Amino acid sequence: MAVVLRRRVDWPMVDVAQVVYYPQYFDLAHRFFEESWDTICGFDYPTLTTIRKLGFPAVHTEGEHLAPLRYGDEVVCTLWIEQVGTKSCTWRYSFENQDGLLAWAGRVVTVCVDLNNFESIPIPEEIAESLRVCGKN
Repeated sequence: MAVVLRRRVDWPMVDVAQVVYYPQYFDLAHRFFEESWDTICGFDYPTLTTIRKLGFPAVHTEGEHLAPLRYGDEVVCTLWIEQVGTKSCTWRYSFENQDGLLAWAGRVVTVCVDLNNFESIPIPEEIAESLRVCGKN
């Protein structure tokens, strides 16, 4: 099942036009990505990276900017896993504002790596199973 997370748009995220500066959408996506691990897998991302020594760096990113987010808006992120492969998985993001207006849609492909040597490795089965459960519906 998809994960829904929320965060307010803070002042440092906006540009002179008073809208979220476009690179900030990927920063937000990564923050939601990190926050989602506890809900999806039952442990937080710092545990995954510092204790289990596993990482999921992005190898492909896409973003579609559909409407502006503004200072003070609440970003409502719906995050789900579109596909889980042997070594990679595809994360999908939908950002709406507090009124339900779709502002951004993103897709990020990550690869599981051993952080000791940064070599790609198969996603451990217990993690892959948890990721598979996090579909859109």
